[in-house]
Amino acid sequence: VAVEMVHAYSLVHDDLPAMDDDDLRRGRATTHIEFDEATAILAGDALLAAAFEQMASASATAGTVVECLRVLGRAAGPEALVGGQCEDLAAERGGDQTLERLEAIHRRKTGALFDAAIRIGGLLGGADEAALATLARYSQPLGLAFQVVDDCLDHTATAESLGKRVNKDQARGKLTYPGLLGLTEAKKLAKSLVKDSLSSVDVFGTSAWRLRWLSTFVLERSR
Repeated sequence: VAVEMVHAYSLVHDDLPAMDDDDLRRGRATTHIEFDEATAILAGDALLAAAFEQMASASATAGTVVECLRVLGRAAGPEALVGGQCEDLAAERGGDQTLERLEAIHRRKTGALFDAAIRIGGLLGGADEAALATLARYSQPLGLAFQVVDDCLDHTATAESLGKRVNKDQARGKLTYPGLLGLTEAKKLAKSLVKDSLSSVDVFGTSAWRLRWLSTFVLERSR
């Protein structure tokens, strides 16, 4: 819940005119369109603060809760989500238009939130360091795969099915996987990343069925 609060705050702020300037999100008017820009900024601020309040209320030892708070704070901060968004906006203005730059951006944005969600789940579940390392090998390619699929859907889906505007990334000059690789190769990359994600949790046996389901969902989602 805490990670999703951070995610929701980031979407509310990303949709603002100073960022990605979107008017549709999840099939509804974005917050600044439904209300106004000031309300959207404050709503995002409130969600971010509430995320840490929520995380602090976890039923775990004090040491585990503190570590979860640290993980969430890093994912939401300048090394990850905020820094990634800054670089994403900078890429619209030019510079190296490379796959390496694109992956670096999304490892800090989408990837960081996937990492945080999976690591916090592991921490609260009592995973040891070896298991946490395995979970990181699972979440990192999966986070990238999610973004690759998202970029592909921007090219192939409709606004009605996706719940947000389509074909907008190209119009804004954003770095995207189909833009760099072509749609066919981008889809192949997504499959390869999900395959890597799935193979990493073989060590968990049948107990990893939810993780396997999530990987398949990321690849096959249509919105």
